[in-house]
Amino acid sequence: MKISNMAILISHLFIILLWASAFPGIRIALQGYSPEDLSLLRLLIGSFVLALFAIATRMRLPLVKDTPFIILLGGLGFTAYYMALNYGEKFVNAGTASLLVSLTPIFTAILAWIIFREHISLWRWFGGIVAFSGVTLLSLGNSGDFSFHKSALFILVASIAESLYFVLQKPYLKKYGFLPLACYTTWGGTLLMLIFLPGLWNSITKAPQEATWSALYLGMFPTVLPYILLGFLITHRGASESTSSLYLTPLLSFVIAWVWLGETPTLMTIIGGIIILMGVMLTTIQPDTVKIKEKKQSFKLKKIFRESNMRKQRNYE
Repeated sequence: MKISNMAILISHLFIILLWASAFPGIRIALQGYSPEDLSLLRLLIGSFVLALFAIATRMRLPLVKDTPFIILLGGLGFTAYYMALNYGEKFVNAGTASLLVSLTPIFTAILAWIIFREHISLWRWFGGIVAFSGVTLLSLGNSGDFSFHKSALFILVASIAESLYFVLQKPYLKKYGFLPLACYTTWGGTLLMLIFLPGLWNSITKAPQEATWSALYLGMFPTVLPYILLGFLITHRGASESTSSLYLTPLLSFVIAWVWLGETPTLMTIIGGIIILMGVMLTTIQPDTVKIKEKKQSFKLKKIFRESNMRKQRNYE
């Protein structure tokens, strides 16, 4: 079945829009919910919707022997990520939070190097240095003095937790596929959050309506739909092309936060954000170029070796 370019474009737009809107949505929801309650409510809603999707598509369940590690992955990619992000966004504006989370590909590369000794090219190291110099500019804030709010550290912890999730999921990603694994780990993360269930109803009854509507939106849309759409894109266009547009997420998040919350970014934030995005793009795009060059060099070497053997054979004859 041929998928139209329009369907691909719409999927990209929805993914960027939904994930960009999550950061200001969290800021609104935190006006009525604690970080723990918001994480649990968002995951409960998301898990319920994904369960309906799994039933409708007859998704197979994971093997029992894989379940403990899948729950651990859910604890990293959803429980720890949501909790740390929520604590961070209590004081850090939505746009800055989205920029700090965009460091995830860099942390993923570093952790893959530490855990699995995966090769990191010089371009990736350079991109990481560029991105972290952007973080330094963000830390200057409005005053021009170097002062990094501790809440921003929570967001960096969230980014590292998500990076660990991406690194450690690789063998299970090959085994189950992107979308089923996203469902399993969401359910695993929800399971770990159930310790906060007793006080959730009390929080719901006391929270302002706007905060509750925002939490419902977060659970039904940014938690669920982007994964379904990403699964669709990866199936038809591959992982690299499917994630290529995600660099636009922080930019759109700034726009949404400006319109929805009235959060206006400072000049230092804009410059730091541009530098961060440039660094992240260097770490993810340049290696593909290097691979192409390496393939061309390999082809040239093979050609030279083949011609050399032919010359030797003619000289021998």
